[in-house]
Amino acid sequence: MAQDLKIDFVSDVVCPWCVIGLKGLQAALTRLEGEVAAQIHFQPFELNPQMVPEGENIGEHIARKYGSTPEQSAATRAMIRERADDVGFTIAMSADSRIYNTFDAHRLLYWAGLEGGREPLELALKLALFEAYFTHGSNVSDRDVLLAAVKDAGLDSERAAHILDGTEFAEEVRSAQELWRSRGISSVPAVIVNDKYLISGGQPPEAFERALRAIVAEMPDKSSVA
Repeated sequence: MAQDLKIDFVSDVVCPWCVIGLKGLQAALTRLEGEVAAQIHFQPFELNPQMVPEGENIGEHIARKYGSTPEQSAATRAMIRERADDVGFTIAMSADSRIYNTFDAHRLLYWAGLEGGREPLELALKLALFEAYFTHGSNVSDRDVLLAAVKDAGLDSERAAHILDGTEFAEEVRSAQELWRSRGISSVPAVIVNDKYLISGGQPPEAFERALRAIVAEMPDKSSVA
């Protein structure tokens, strides 16, 4: 009998390691099919909550935030592209790419998680946003880009437009972000299993598989529970 796992995936939609980690986690769960039954709940984290609406050049941003040289940034992008390729995702970022504010994206993800309680809708929107930003270089703070992602995910575009035109789910997103900060989450992706176990970083499928197997091994055997 498959072991039920609750997985909270704390991440941002402009974080390359987050999409690498998500794809790695999905691959691991596919390998564990029949042994593990997991539901992924996406939790909000903003890498740059003060980012201006027009965004910022990625090279300038990385240089200012981390002190990286253009050569170091280029090498990091190449390594990230390779890691993404390994898990079947295309990252096409360049020195001309920009990083954007993601608060509205998180508001839509919060809403998607409420739609019928079905993970695939939230997952579909998360992947659509990742593809819009990393593969196509789109501005994920732009209303039209967000609505296109909503449509691609099979969600109601009119309902999403109403959310974007107001402040719905803003407090819920802020509260969720504060909750995870209060629990010590300061970098993403952070994968929390059953509110107890933390798997950090954009791990490859093999690492997620090992970690999940170890977690399941510590849990009570369902067959022995009366």
